[in-house]
Amino acid sequence: MAPAIPAAMERPHFIGIGGAGMSGIAKILAQRGAKVAGSDAKDSPTAEALRAHGVTVHIGHAADHLADDASAVVVSSAIRADNPELARAAELGIPVVHRSDALASLMDGLAAIAVAGTHGKTTTTSMLAVALTELGADPSYAIGGDLAGPGTNARHGAGEVFVAEADESDRSFQKYDPQVAIVLNVELDHHANYASMDEIYESFEKFAAKIRPGGTLVVGEHAGARELARRVAAEGRQDLAVVTVGEGEDSDARILRIVPNGMKSEVTVALDGTEHTFTVSVPGRHYAHNAAAALAAGARAGLDPAALAQALTAYTGVGRRLQLKGEAAGVQVIDSYAHHPTEMTADLEAMRGAAGGSRLLVVFQPHLFSRTQELGKEMGDALALADASVVLDIYPAREDPIPGVTSELILDAARAAGADVTAVHDKTAVPGTIAGMVRPGDFVLTMGAGDVTDLGPQILARLAN
Repeated sequence: MAPAIPAAMERPHFIGIGGAGMSGIAKILAQRGAKVAGSDAKDSPTAEALRAHGVTVHIGHAADHLADDASAVVVSSAIRADNPELARAAELGIPVVHRSDALASLMDGLAAIAVAGTHGKTTTTSMLAVALTELGADPSYAIGGDLAGPGTNARHGAGEVFVAEADESDRSFQKYDPQVAIVLNVELDHHANYASMDEIYESFEKFAAKIRPGGTLVVGEHAGARELARRVAAEGRQDLAVVTVGEGEDSDARILRIVPNGMKSEVTVALDGTEHTFTVSVPGRHYAHNAAAALAAGARAGLDPAALAQALTAYTGVGRRLQLKGEAAGVQVIDSYAHHPTEMTADLEAMRGAAGGSRLLVVFQPHLFSRTQELGKEMGDALALADASVVLDIYPAREDPIPGVTSELILDAARAAGADVTAVHDKTAVPGTIAGMVRPGDFVLTMGAGDVTDLGPQILARLAN
């Protein structure tokens, strides 16, 4: 039986319904029987998937898209105050609900596992969702990317577990009260919302404080995550267990071995005195750490760790996380969502290992002016790991331009680090540029959180011709 739908969510209208987080919540509500509608700037496969669930999706934003009888208007932090549908909601007296509050209401009454961290949230959430499904637990889940198998980012299940990606970017993860929480890493990012690491730690501490009594905080090996664990322990909360994950001897869930095998890895984790060996279908040390965190969290949620370890082998990837888009003319094209220097470095090192002696070419699109302003040098340093890179203009997303902040900041840093980089300001020119650079056996990695993902199929089509 589906949990009761909160009154505010019986007839919700989502502004920006095509977004990764928004669409997932809309799908689950529709599957639970709510009458869901919404709007998005452009049509997309996501919009079509929502329509298949009976959701009304309008293209473009206009006041008359909002039905007079809507029970609530759901927004994310990306929605601007002057949105016409938001203005119409004010005129009609329809309550406005943040996306995080809507998601929190879906988790009510269920055993929630919330996955947080500056990097790796989508992958780890996906691993748990796939493994729990494989075990027959029939979980509900809301993820920031589409699973390779089911091809969806969200599902309402009949089981007692809800697995959710917990977004720290706008502090919205503080709305959740999970039974088990994972914090993979803690770094300074989202510079428009956080001015310092102190603010970041404060935000993550508030998230940890919401873990239910008797619950568990699982932390990765990253220094920021371990510092969070230290701060949580200093608060003296006796009803909260802390489980550490990593390769060090002091880790509760200790990663003993990571054996690369092309685009996969074999991972062995020691947990509660027993070793578990399983395959991770994505290359790279950081993905092995994600899988170990998923194993530790699932065990703390009451699942048999041996069965869970084997179920993790069913994970075959998630959209944009080193996702193979295809091969043409002897060239493989991979897509990566990495947009923070740490993520970029991790994915580039993973691809270096998977590619062996083959060349690695990158098409990188910076994401956000504020991030480029603060981390442009580090992005350039990361690109030095590639044999050659094409750098696009900054994808603005929700931000307005910042004077003097352009992709040249990254290009200058990359050249200073000895990288072979080329600026391409016209995105439509990229397939031709790459076709002139590659040779059989090369790997091409499209990288960034914006619409650079659209270029993979275009590059493949150009190579095929």
